Amino acid sequence: MNRSRLLILSLVTLPWFTACNRHEPATTVTPALPTIPVHVVTAKLESAPSFTEITGRVNRVQRATIAAKLMGAIDELPVVLGQSVAAGELLVSISAAEISARLAQANAQLNQVRRDLDRERNLLTRDASTADMVKNLEDRFTMTSAMVREAETVQGYASIRAPFAGTITRKLANVGDLASPGQPLLEIEGDGAFEIEAGIPDSLAASLALGTKLLVEVAAADLTFDGTLEEISTTADNYAHSVPVRIGVPKGTVLRAGQFARVHLPGPAIASIRVPEAAVSLYGQMERIFVIDANRHATLRIVKTGAVHQGQIEVLAGLNDGDRIVVSPPVDLRDGQPVEILP
Repeated sequence: MNRSRLLILSLVTLPWFTACNRHEPATTVTPALPTIPVHVVTAKLESAPSFTEITGRVNRVQRATIAAKLMGAIDELPVVLGQSVAAGELLVSISAAEISARLAQANAQLNQVRRDLDRERNLLTRDASTADMVKNLEDRFTMTSAMVREAETVQGYASIRAPFAGTITRKLANVGDLASPGQPLLEIEGDGAFEIEAGIPDSLAASLALGTKLLVEVAAADLTFDGTLEEISTTADNYAHSVPVRIGVPKGTVLRAGQFARVHLPGPAIASIRVPEAAVSLYGQMERIFVIDANRHATLRIVKTGAVHQGQIEVLAGLNDGDRIVVSPPVDLRDGQPVEILP
């Protein structure tokens, strides 16, 4: 009886074990990565000057703030923002009736003194007047003439004209406003050269001399050029501890006043590893470089970088002197992938 049960159990379980053996998964083989062509450079530890970056502002060399010299209502303001004006063109006209009245009064006094002087001179030739009388009238004539010139000068202040050819950049008043002496009304910029205004740390100012070439970057204009240090103040700012400077911009450089500029100040030489900026790729917050090993496989390394200067970036950590690195790595390059080094 027991033998019969064992035989039946064996016959029932045998197909189950056979089925399990038939569905056992096969071992998966990972395909080898294809060889990819790359350009390679060798990282070298070199002594290079360090740079300190400061910020500055682009301005026109020729610029002016137009202000009133007398009090009066603005009669005319025939310019708008962005308008080009010629030298001597009328910008603002101020009503000053009292100045015109003063000029008329001074002219009347001058005419009266001139008649009196002419009469006394004629009388003097006939011994009907005295030399003292003529002398007094000559002094009055000189004084009255000066009064007329003064009134004419003040009347000229009522018409404000462009000091040079340029463009209106700010408009601070309107027709009907009351202008007062010293009140800014307009700002005008010339059409000539640009300059960079910046503040150099006082610790570095002593090492710079007029005529020094400084690398300047203007990101908004996508421009990099060598500026010339043209002016250095003899006084440092008490709060910022910086020295105001002006840096000349090469002629023909297309900029816009008010743009943000970065100026690179040369410092002492230090030993560092610099590689092409294109060799560093970003993955999230991580900076990566592909290094070629002895078997011509790309090895991924995480690095820490520093300053960028003329397309070269300083590598502070993660790279050794003599490492061969991939420049502009392809997007499909993977860690451990074989590479073909292009000439």
